[in-house]
Amino acid sequence: MNKVLTHLEYKLLVEQSPILIWRAGTDAKCDYFNERWLKFTGRTMEQELGDGWAEGVHPEDFKGCVEYYLEHFKAREAFEMDYRLRRHDGVYRWLLDRGAPFYADDGAFLGFIGSCVDISDKKAAQDELRISRERELGNLRGLLPICSGCRKIRDSKGYWAKVEKYIKEHAAVDFSHGLCPDCLAKFYPDKKTGE
Repeated sequence: MNKVLTHLEYKLLVEQSPILIWRAGTDAKCDYFNERWLKFTGRTMEQELGDGWAEGVHPEDFKGCVEYYLEHFKAREAFEMDYRLRRHDGVYRWLLDRGAPFYADDGAFLGFIGSCVDISDKKAAQDELRISRERELGNLRGLLPICSGCRKIRDSKGYWAKVEKYIKEHAAVDFSHGLCPDCLAKFYPDKKTGE
């Protein structure tokens, strides 16, 4: 059964949505924010209307965010962008904002509608992973000068250290020692493997 949403059902759906929803008219000025947006920012509808919402955008993201929005609005092209918005407690959170033009039944352009999702935790995890990878790559880059005779490694200060000590200081590993079958046969010929 194909049921068309009533105005009330649509309003409830938008207001109770777990995402932040906004709408802008043909002048690119915002004329609506759902309850979730207002709870997130801790501001009133009147404060957010027009360009008021942009007061909460992080200063480092402000110029790029507004320019990107206006560029896509003018071209009437859907967009997706990340920026930080101040939450009601003063903490800036990363949002993924998706906006798209919407039209009347007769094809007349009515403005844009958009939704935002808080992606701060995802961003933090990505940053942590990037830092970890950079640290790991930093530990693996370059050549290690190793003595051909004793297998000691020369560190960046010119000191020679046992390979175990060097690696333990530069990587998150510990060592256990043993003998491979070839060395066991070479140094202890009277011992059999497995005894």
